[in-house]
Amino acid sequence: MKLDDDSEEHTLTTSPPPTRAPGRPRSREADEAILSAALDLLIERGAGWASIEQVARRAGVTRAAVYRRFPTLTDLLVCAVEWEYRDVDPGSMDWPDIDSMVTAWAGHLGRPRARRLIRRLYSTVDDLPELLHAYHKAHGSHRGLAVRTTLERARAAGQLPPDSDPEILQQMLSGAALHHLAAHPDTTGPEEVKSYFLAILGQVGLQTSPAPRRSTAR
Repeated sequence: MKLDDDSEEHTLTTSPPPTRAPGRPRSREADEAILSAALDLLIERGAGWASIEQVARRAGVTRAAVYRRFPTLTDLLVCAVEWEYRDVDPGSMDWPDIDSMVTAWAGHLGRPRARRLIRRLYSTVDDLPELLHAYHKAHGSHRGLAVRTTLERARAAGQLPPDSDPEILQQMLSGAALHHLAAHPDTTGPEEVKSYFLAILGQVGLQTSPAPRRSTAR
């Protein structure tokens, strides 16, 4: 626009209106309702009986709302498993000794909901291995490393035989946990679970107090 002969030419500009991504805005409440509903259905009925329609109905949203967030049921269930273990802090697994480790295990396996979820996840190993992978990624891998570290510490302190293998013991405890989930009722309390693990470790030489070192003096 020309103001006069001696003035500079100025162009009037206006800021473009703010743009918004297409589609409805995401709701955190809806996200959590969908994930919670999916997790509940997984625990109650198993992955094979869950559906997007059932999740939407339980969450109080439309099927379209679910599909906007999760293209497939598998994607939804994987995210639900990761969401369940979102607050797991690897630092909380830095157990100072075996008693602390077993107490933590017993606290987790003493909760009926946690027991049912783990059983459901392991039952999908053939049909939906993505779910078990999500569990190991979010929780299992941290726990496995922490267990081996604790067992190594106990061996160094003389609570376990010097020739014990922490990795083998960790696998043995994991198998024992699965056996407990299958063979014991979900009403089993933390104290009983703890006694179960301590009894198993006792069979491989666990001592509740460090073993006295033998004197080498003659």
